[in-house]
Amino acid sequence: MQRYNILWADDEIDLLKPHILFMENKGYDITPVNSGTDAIEKCEDEHFDVVFLDENMPGMSGLEALTQIKSMKPNLPVVMITKNEEEHIMEEAIGAKIADYLIKPLNPSQILLSVKRILDNKRLITEKTNLSYQQDFRNISMAFQDDMSHEEWADIYKKLIFWELEIDETDNRSMGEVLDMQKDEANSQFARFIDDHYESWLNDPNADRPLLSHQLMRSRVFPELDKDGRSLFFLVVDNLRYDQWKVIEPAILEFFTVEKEDTYYSILPTTTAYSRNAIFSGMLPAEMAKKHSDIWVGEDSEEGKNNFEDKFLERQIRRNNLNIKFSYHKVKHTSEGKQLVDNIKNLAANDLNVIVYNFVDMLSHARTDMAMIRELAPDESAYRSITRSWIDHSPLIDALRVISEVGARLIITTDHGTIRVKRPYKIIGDRNTNTNLRYKQGKNLGYEQSDKVLEAPRPERIHLPKVNVSTSYVFATEDQFFAYPNNYNYYVNYYRDTFQHGGVSMEEMIIPIISLNSKYGR
Repeated sequence: MQRYNILWADDEIDLLKPHILFMENKGYDITPVNSGTDAIEKCEDEHFDVVFLDENMPGMSGLEALTQIKSMKPNLPVVMITKNEEEHIMEEAIGAKIADYLIKPLNPSQILLSVKRILDNKRLITEKTNLSYQQDFRNISMAFQDDMSHEEWADIYKKLIFWELEIDETDNRSMGEVLDMQKDEANSQFARFIDDHYESWLNDPNADRPLLSHQLMRSRVFPELDKDGRSLFFLVVDNLRYDQWKVIEPAILEFFTVEKEDTYYSILPTTTAYSRNAIFSGMLPAEMAKKHSDIWVGEDSEEGKNNFEDKFLERQIRRNNLNIKFSYHKVKHTSEGKQLVDNIKNLAANDLNVIVYNFVDMLSHARTDMAMIRELAPDESAYRSITRSWIDHSPLIDALRVISEVGARLIITTDHGTIRVKRPYKIIGDRNTNTNLRYKQGKNLGYEQSDKVLEAPRPERIHLPKVNVSTSYVFATEDQFFAYPNNYNYYVNYYRDTFQHGGVSMEEMIIPIISLNSKYGR
């Protein structure tokens, strides 16, 4: 076992001899000194893993010594020990980034616990997490072998994400590979579940079905309007997976409390053109194409597929006979995000404010196109880390702060998630076939028949528009992506390990919706 070196500075160090002997018997090497000045000199000359520093020493105080030690070695953990419980002393020590704060008289267990929390924290967390996941592994595997409901699938996905985030916090992610294999198996079973049930969700009014994209505003947004006279902000952060929500949640909870955290299911294909337009229109794609032909943009058009979200939203509001004042904003660049922040207080006079924030989509696409981003985000853990870093420094967090300050309510959701694709699946299509890597729409699509794709030879059964009589759809499942035989190796090397959407996976289809209340009230 590794031995740690502890520097202990106290003008009454001789009285602490029993505590020092206790710690040495536990395997720690203690260097005792009598003053803050001696502590600084020792820190200059020797390596220590942690410093115990008495606050009230004659001459140089503990707080003065703390400042100098931190200026020399900012990452050296320092535990402040004091008889004085005055608030300003605690605040000054905490502001100087101490690792812990102990009140005299000390007891041995208190000291040992502080040291273990600082020095052995990672090891203890790793051991406990790995053991707990091993115990839960069998329960999870047994569950998704059964005939589960959509609620149970959502619960399984959340549980897998919980363990993924817990394992992220461990020292060496030794159980990460096992978890990845279990997620792969879960996604394989999930694809079969969707294949068995998706069509009935859309056609059978008596089916046990989840909340779907086209029902979202009618079920979760419109009922919240004018509840207490406060403005409602509806924020759609594109491509925001459930795990990404969990890593940005702490930043948002600085300003809001969670009233309800839930998930819903994205419709197929899990792309902006279909799932997000379904949110704002309140319709499935075939109905959109039929009833809003003037603003529906099909696969056969080069025009942007999500340029008319505001029109779809306006028509859905009118169709539901809502006499409200509302706004729609799409943020695609940092400058637009800053303009939004400046405008929040004015928007708070509206009943409903819809904001579409495109950052995560830009990140996922940039990861495909930019070598630097690919290096920064080689896996899900790094992808989450970049998402958290972005929220901390983006205009969005400033906008959320102001939304909270004006006492407004907030709903955060997304249109679909993404999955990191690893395995290519050969397909052949004519020049009019769409370019998405996770689903294909066209006529005479050529591919090997297997249970590794979800086929929709009759698109009308899942309410998808048909460009012509022979149009069919096929969706990639698990972590696969479609690749053409031409330039196959180049294509595969370019897109493997990128984050894509459009197909069938828990990551793409089971997505978060969260209702929040301002901490500032009205």
